[in-house]
Amino acid sequence: MTPTRSLLAGALSLAALPALAHTGHNDTFNLLSGMAHPVGGLDHLLAMVAVGLWAAAHQGKVRLAAPATFVLAMLGGCLLGAAGMDLPAVEPGIALSVLVLGLMVAAGSRVPASIGLPLIAAFALVHGHAHGAEAPAGSLAGYMAGFVLATAALHAAGLLAGHTLLARASLWARATGAAIAASGAWLLAGSL
Repeated sequence: MTPTRSLLAGALSLAALPALAHTGHNDTFNLLSGMAHPVGGLDHLLAMVAVGLWAAAHQGKVRLAAPATFVLAMLGGCLLGAAGMDLPAVEPGIALSVLVLGLMVAAGSRVPASIGLPLIAAFALVHGHAHGAEAPAGSLAGYMAGFVLATAALHAAGLLAGHTLLARASLWARATGAAIAASGAWLLAGSL
């Protein structure tokens, strides 16, 4: 099975699972629950892998700047959410992030860092807000550490997959981006 088919099969299999990332279903917030949050919902998983895939299409500092930007903005969003500050349209914003990040992956290096990094930061802010809005203040540190570790691992998986796809042919990377964007459109339609 090609890397693209493996990635797509994994993403589609997750679509059959309930999106548990935003339901407040877990009363225990610690390192493990923080690690589970980004992989518990298709929206988070696809967006975070897409950041790594997009970064793989670039050279130099952007490869690390994209994941670092996401993680830092996500932490800021988490603190806003944990403090009870509202952001408008968080769920549609997260779905939109999957769509736009998928399109960025499909476009590859044609999306310059001057456009991609601010988009990544804005989308990470809403992802982080969703994480923080569910966390009780007393156990925020362990929970944050967990979702930072999981997010970094998903970014790394995206970078690795991106290098593999680009080494074979950029068509595979564009097709993967298109599949992520289509998933984002589906998620967006369901969130409105």
